Amino acid sequence: MESARELSLAKRTTEMLKRKAALASRDEEDHEVDTEERTPRGVGKVQPPDRPLSPAEWRTLKESLANPRRFDIQMMCALFTSGADLNIAKSLLTFVAMETGTLSYELLLRYLTLCVSGGHDAEVFDIYDIMQGSFSSLDTGACSLFIKSFSRTVRWREAVDMLHEIKKVLTPSSRNYGDVIAAAVLHGDMSTAWALYDELIEKGLNPHQETWSALFKGSGQTEDGDEKESEAVSQSEHQERLLGILLYMRNNQIYPQHSLASNIKTWFESLTEEKWTGSWTSPTPKGMCSCCGSELESIQLTAEEYQHLKDRVMTDIIRGQDVFNKTTPEELEQFKAFVKRKPAFDVVVDGLNVANINKDKSKLSEMLLTVVTELERQGLAVLVLGRKHMLRPSRSWERHNMNLIRQKAHCFFTENISEDDPFLLYGSLHSGNHCRFVSRDLMRDHKACLPDGATRRLFFKWQRGHQLVVDGYVAAGRRVRFQSIPSYDTIVQTSGSSWHIPYDDTEDRNTYEVPQRWLCLSKKH
Repeated sequence: MESARELSLAKRTTEMLKRKAALASRDEEDHEVDTEERTPRGVGKVQPPDRPLSPAEWRTLKESLANPRRFDIQMMCALFTSGADLNIAKSLLTFVAMETGTLSYELLLRYLTLCVSGGHDAEVFDIYDIMQGSFSSLDTGACSLFIKSFSRTVRWREAVDMLHEIKKVLTPSSRNYGDVIAAAVLHGDMSTAWALYDELIEKGLNPHQETWSALFKGSGQTEDGDEKESEAVSQSEHQERLLGILLYMRNNQIYPQHSLASNIKTWFESLTEEKWTGSWTSPTPKGMCSCCGSELESIQLTAEEYQHLKDRVMTDIIRGQDVFNKTTPEELEQFKAFVKRKPAFDVVVDGLNVANINKDKSKLSEMLLTVVTELERQGLAVLVLGRKHMLRPSRSWERHNMNLIRQKAHCFFTENISEDDPFLLYGSLHSGNHCRFVSRDLMRDHKACLPDGATRRLFFKWQRGHQLVVDGYVAAGRRVRFQSIPSYDTIVQTSGSSWHIPYDDTEDRNTYEVPQRWLCLSKKH
């Protein structure tokens, strides 16, 4: 039964490919063609041809290889990588179908990938019919490719059905959702677009910026400009939902890329009744918008915010279940007693992190001493957190340097298997809102332990406002510069009559790396 189905598949595929390749073949015959196939440059390396081959030519090429095993898969991959003409890939499928009487799922999947990436959506429809008729189910990789392709066409509603099919097995990716949302927006079906967007958020997925761009560009109109009455979302509801996206960015510390910021600007300026004006700008050092003169939110936490954050960190991180994967209850109690005996610190130093700034393993203690000396010179009360192995004299950890560090700062050394983060958090927050810390660590794991978005946002704000990062190369005995901490909070913010949106195109940023460019949106009164 299975072999009969495969044979039928092969026949149908061969017929389809022969029909589609007919025009291309005629074009080929009009030119003089060198019939000698390219030979591989090296043993086992597949070199794709530069034109469609006949089955006989494919067979000769295959036999010329030292190791022809999985020839069809390797060749299809090579065609994809080299961006080869689609007709060459079609001629390969025809050869495989004629030689073996079947086309494997893997080969069709590779061919599908080539078609989708090349924008050959009409060809994708044919592959969909073949695979649907020949295989009992499709894997998520194939479904994702079909969703991407169908979403670009008038058959986009079938992509919605595919998305619902995936949901029966697992959670679709945010890219799957994004492809279908963009299609719904493009065809004016905003109710479907927003329903899918809500699903995406409810499932805890993070939307792609392209999805937000599509929604900001959407207006409830079809491609032809006709209102889709049955699918329409009121303008006021659509507006409310888009402002909700900006608040989502605020609450999740997300910065739009420039292309998305441009779409946001265009949308605001399209609200003719409200008369918004958008400008590209940057804040003054004192935290004023250079364009409209508005004062940006302070980076400093209020006393209430600080107390709330401190209570949550102490409960959910310091006393949380996973903290003892990084230390022991006894060690943590010892540290708490140590801190209690000391005056409040002005700055807490992640010793191991700071020592490794310049990557020279022979000068770890020298590096740490240089940074601690700079902080002492500023008249600050310093706590250095380290590991006990740092006290064993070695080339990296010179006894003289470590003794000087202990004279200049309060020091607490944990077991070598312990991690510094819980101690750094406790020491900093216990000392008060003025206390800063020196580390390049992102502390993402700890932020994730906090129970709600509002508390995570406070943690992020506290981190941005209190994290000192060494700026540039550090030379022994020289002054150390720290990156300046802006007085304002670099986060999406609104006063009602204005929005200020920091943006840039940084993909994977550190916590202390914030955009310098802003979009100012102000409403004329």
